[in-house]
Amino acid sequence: MIERPRYLHALIRALRRSPVAALLGPRQCGKTTLARQFCQGTEHVFYDLESPSDEARLANPELVLGQHRCLVVLDEIQRRPELFKVIRVLADRPEHPARFLLLGSASPLLAGAASESLAGRIEFIELAGFDLVECSGVAYTELWQRGAFPRAYLAGNEDDSRVWREGFIQTFLERDLPQLGFPRVPTAMRRFWTMLAHLHGQIWNSSALGRSMGITDKTVRTYLDLLTGSFMLRQLQPWFENLSKRQVKAPKVYLRDSGLLHQLLAIPDRGSLLAHPKLSASFEGFVLEQFLNLGGSPQAYFWATHAGAELDLLFFAQGRRFGLEVKYHEAPTTTRSMHTVLESLRLERLFVVHPGKHRFDLAPAITAWPVETLADLVMHVGLAPEKPR
Repeated sequence: MIERPRYLHALIRALRRSPVAALLGPRQCGKTTLARQFCQGTEHVFYDLESPSDEARLANPELVLGQHRCLVVLDEIQRRPELFKVIRVLADRPEHPARFLLLGSASPLLAGAASESLAGRIEFIELAGFDLVECSGVAYTELWQRGAFPRAYLAGNEDDSRVWREGFIQTFLERDLPQLGFPRVPTAMRRFWTMLAHLHGQIWNSSALGRSMGITDKTVRTYLDLLTGSFMLRQLQPWFENLSKRQVKAPKVYLRDSGLLHQLLAIPDRGSLLAHPKLSASFEGFVLEQFLNLGGSPQAYFWATHAGAELDLLFFAQGRRFGLEVKYHEAPTTTRSMHTVLESLRLERLFVVHPGKHRFDLAPAITAWPVETLADLVMHVGLAPEKPR
């Protein structure tokens, strides 16, 4: 079992500060496993809201939950959003010593309802799949190829990983989406998801995608927001300011898990990935997702002009601007675009992340940085999450 101490300590801190903590993340990313690890050695009670017996136990939730004087874990809380009002009542009772840990896999549904009912009482923690630190000692290429979902990454071989990922996609489309209130349209949604895989890392254009699928812009937006809200997709927003350049103002779209991207693109193994036209885009998405997860989801954007200058990631750390560019080349070199970005955005430094082994300066304020030491880059710029206490 891979240890995840960063998240365990985040839970400890959250429940010290607030009576309620919510652990959000995609299905099968390890939320339940992490919660059970967190509960070891402490008094707790666990409710799985997908279990009929646990559902029956909560027929009168205020009476049942009000009896507990320990940590109460409610798994798949998005299935019972009406429980938020009950938890608010219990959290406000001065004589009620219980703490609540909520686990959920539908970000806007859960965060919106919880924030409205539990404002000032809840702290949110987003759990992603495995990262480069948790998988240290193993080549990053395996994490990139298989993806960060625990069962896909830890599968005995490539075929087992591929079969699990295909099963995940089918279950998500046929069971999870209807549970979130979305109509059962697995074929159309699979086609949309696959088309997004081919657009991975590109500027979003809803009209073009809608025309190619024969659906309206409104339906396209609904599909897009659903995949974003269920942690399958990341919409990276553009940065623009008052410059003498025409800047792109539409978001970029990335599938958040590289393993699911490869499954939707029918890439079965590393050899096929290296020969695939989406190789560079896949590597870019993998690096950006790892960086954002390791850095605690910093304030980050991409930047591009209609003249061709672009930056994969603009982020802010300790009041300073930094840029991150991703190149699938073991010996990257500077480009005209890099110098334009450095000057136009007034960056403190630009980092070029690459698959090689060495760190070296490319130019003043431009440094090539190996992907395997991405966690060191996070600490170098001051983005490392709060250290365990």
